[in-house]
Amino acid sequence: MGAQLRVYKRRIRSVSATKKITKAMEMIAAARIVKAQRAVAASTPYSSALTRAVAAVATGSNDKHPLTTEKKNPARAAVLLITSDRGLAGGYSANAIKAAERLTERLRSEGKEVVSYVVGRKGVAYYNFRGTAIADSWTGFTDSPTYADAKRVADPLIESVVAGSEEGGVDELHIVYTEFVSMMTQSPVGDRLLPLSLEKTAEAVEEAEAHDGKPMPLYEFEPSAEGVLDALLPRYVESRVYNALLQAAASEHAARRRAMKSATDNAEELIKSLTRLANAARQADITQEISEIVGGASALADATAGSDR
Repeated sequence: MGAQLRVYKRRIRSVSATKKITKAMEMIAAARIVKAQRAVAASTPYSSALTRAVAAVATGSNDKHPLTTEKKNPARAAVLLITSDRGLAGGYSANAIKAAERLTERLRSEGKEVVSYVVGRKGVAYYNFRGTAIADSWTGFTDSPTYADAKRVADPLIESVVAGSEEGGVDELHIVYTEFVSMMTQSPVGDRLLPLSLEKTAEAVEEAEAHDGKPMPLYEFEPSAEGVLDALLPRYVESRVYNALLQAAASEHAARRRAMKSATDNAEELIKSLTRLANAARQADITQEISEIVGGASALADATAGSDR
């Protein structure tokens, strides 16, 4: 039984070391969630103002811009999937990938060829393992994205939409990311970014007005509404991609914190279970030693009594 007790003690030390690691990762993720939430909040005023401006320009312009004009028979659609660079975040990346797969199937059922763009090593690894072609990918910044990262992602996507399927580009751009709802809830969502839906943009502006209590400002366009639209639409797409990256980063940290908390709790339960088993083994050792001592003393007493006779 002594060997069994040593095994239990060794496992308790191992699980305790793992518990320290998961607890530290939980605390780090919790701190990063706050930073990510602040980044999302800081980007909201710019995104809201830009959405209002784009809605005003698009409404006042009669020009058919490639980023706002829907084609009658779209042939190709791009899907931008945002996952994480690192694991240990529960089902965060897997849920985003499943949402992208559902969107891809729906687009293919509509007769569209799907072109995949991926952010994050987890998504890249999944597509490489499945043998799915990736038009472009970006890694190394999913936990703390910057606006420069969003611009680097958005630029080739905008160029592809402007080119159109006739010139090797795409007719639509969809984005799949994980929306941060709360510390306990993160939901994968899929949105169509381009061509820009003026109806949805107008609804977003109305919601922002109702929330802020401010009417939509009047704009004067110089040199023309078309020229301003050419300048604003790329910024609009960049801001939407940036917001999606920030939402995904906050969701990743929340999912990792929850996964590490679960791992820490499981480690504590395992330590308690192993401790009970170790105590039972120790008690069995003590009981066996007492039995051996009592048996030895009894045998010695019997031998002494026999020699006296």
